[in-house]
Amino acid sequence: MFVLRGEMLDYNKNTKSLLPAGSLMFNNWQEQHYGHRHSSEAAGFHVEFERSWFEKNEVNLHIFEESQKVEDPHIRLLIAKIYFEFLLSDKHSELSTDLLLLQVCDALSVRKYVDKSGIPSWVVKLKEILHDDPSNITLQSLSKELGVHPVHISRAVPKYLSVGLGAYIRKVKLSKATNLLLDSNLSLTEIAYQAGFSDQSHFNHVFKFYYKIAPGQFRKKMKKRASC
Repeated sequence: MFVLRGEMLDYNKNTKSLLPAGSLMFNNWQEQHYGHRHSSEAAGFHVEFERSWFEKNEVNLHIFEESQKVEDPHIRLLIAKIYFEFLLSDKHSELSTDLLLLQVCDALSVRKYVDKSGIPSWVVKLKEILHDDPSNITLQSLSKELGVHPVHISRAVPKYLSVGLGAYIRKVKLSKATNLLLDSNLSLTEIAYQAGFSDQSHFNHVFKFYYKIAPGQFRKKMKKRASC
């Protein structure tokens, strides 16, 4: 479930999760769960994986063993792109969606392997720093704050974050910007600055590179769909 706007509540076992716009929740079909709107304007986009899809694409079912809230900006952006394909619904959307779903599965599989192999405590702190405020970060400042040599950071980041440091930071910023586009009336300039981009031009460039559409057009398509 990808939360498009407002806030949703998800109940699973003994856990209650508050999910604001932009949140992503995976629920295992073998675990009882239910969700409902926490705010009147709340809405979510649901993707259901059928067992036959896993078998056809030779995807290991074990990557979805447990329900979880996913914070990884790479996976959240992949789901946002799937939602955009749903909005487009052209002759290429089915193929694009299948490919994006396979990328989601691959990213989850890599993360599951990393989780099992153990994540150093400094990597957990690194993620917190990047998600809190990725602006004006340098390798030297990270090295000083984490107490880890720059060379070790550069070697370990692709393993534990799946992508390079620069790509991860861009995806964190883009994830924040997408959340604001989904659930706010802020101007594009305000969104660009709140997400950590240097200016709206840079925001437009990065957004269009990833989504193949300008952020203003993306917002219009979503509003049009919401009004249907």
